[in-house]
Amino acid sequence: MDRPADLPPAGARFSAIPSVDRLLRDARVERAIARHGRALVLAELRRLLDDERAALEDGARAAAAPEALVDAVLARIDAVVRPSMRRVFNLTGTVLHTNLGRALLPRAAVAAAARALARPSNLEYDLARGERGERDAHVERLICRITGAEAAVLANNNAGAVLLALGTVAAGREVAVSRGELVEIGGSFRIPEIVEAAGCRLREVGTTNRTHLADYERAVGAQTGAILRVHASNYAIVGFVATPGEAELARLARARGVPLVSDLGSGSLVDLTRWGLPAEPTPMQSLAAGADAVTFSGDKLLGGPQAGIVVGRRELVARMRRNPLKRALRLDKGRLAALEEVLRLYLDPDRLAERLPTLRLLVRPRAEIAATAERLRAAVQAWCGALAVVDVADCASQVGSGSLPVDRLPSAALRIAPAGASAAQIASRLRALPIPVVGRVHDDAVWLDCRCLASAADEASFAAQLRAGGLAEAR
Repeated sequence: MDRPADLPPAGARFSAIPSVDRLLRDARVERAIARHGRALVLAELRRLLDDERAALEDGARAAAAPEALVDAVLARIDAVVRPSMRRVFNLTGTVLHTNLGRALLPRAAVAAAARALARPSNLEYDLARGERGERDAHVERLICRITGAEAAVLANNNAGAVLLALGTVAAGREVAVSRGELVEIGGSFRIPEIVEAAGCRLREVGTTNRTHLADYERAVGAQTGAILRVHASNYAIVGFVATPGEAELARLARARGVPLVSDLGSGSLVDLTRWGLPAEPTPMQSLAAGADAVTFSGDKLLGGPQAGIVVGRRELVARMRRNPLKRALRLDKGRLAALEEVLRLYLDPDRLAERLPTLRLLVRPRAEIAATAERLRAAVQAWCGALAVVDVADCASQVGSGSLPVDRLPSAALRIAPAGASAAQIASRLRALPIPVVGRVHDDAVWLDCRCLASAADEASFAAQLRAGGLAEAR
């Protein structure tokens, strides 16, 4: 590259680069050292000066001023120490958004997790006997009390729970599953792959839309290790459909001497219809129908931390607990402590909607959500300026994470219609705010569903960051 005529020669340009010691004495750099430590600041400063020398080597520009170099190194340090996992405003309309962290924990559960992580505890220590204990015991009693199960065992998520159950009861044998239940969940994770990973062979039964009890009767034989029933929690087949009831499958499994494993996925522990929500099967119903083992999630409709729970017959659960997979899939102490606090809330179902954040968001009235949107409309319009028109519009929220997939919840949103900036540009700028705002683009507009903006503090912080800048400044 030709050097511009007005640039000094290379030697003069390099000599203009301030020394490391000089930059370390800058007041702003000294404050960075006090906050982050000398090692990090010095390493980033040396990398910056190396990059500066390389930029000057080709003669494209003059040396940067010391103040500019300080600005640059502070920006680099901030990029290193800034947390990758950040708080966001979930205005997508999906309450249990897998990509945004699913269930929000009650404060008591957060505090319990913090206590468990900060201090020694009796995680795997039996205080009465003074010897090693079982970590799942801290929540097993509550799970069994709520569900009526004989025993319970935990894994790190529901896929892990299914893997543990099948790998225990049917390893090396066939698992009979209806073709209409060979589901794929998020991340292209499929039931056939879980069956294979558990060391079992998949035996497909019936057809996609119609599977009869007679199909199971023909499929279940000497090579069968289990019948797996998968709840269609993230899809629906409508029209000319048929499938045996859980009680029918349980009677067949019992007659053939194989266990029935029921994968419920979403994990509701209460009858949601009492709050006007669509019905979702519960572990209690599956156990009453005769299922030998039932698996479900802790971080979906249950409203707790990520976990997979297996409830069922004591003998089967004991075998799962002895499976080497159990250690690989076990829960850590923080999630166990949080789950215990969440389960305690279910002992008082009359106040569950007040205390469990997931349920509170799901039952939030549309009128209340619309009022939130109306209060924020002016702030969002001011942020958009002349580049978009903002109004309050009806919309429909969804539960998310494969729960109640075809059911929608009446809601209200701030609809941002472009008038100079594209919907994609507006959505990108919202995600670039100090607390990123994640909405959805639909019909060439950005929709900010206000269902999950449910506290005065959240409203205030949402509006405050909009006043710090505007859409036009980011273009």
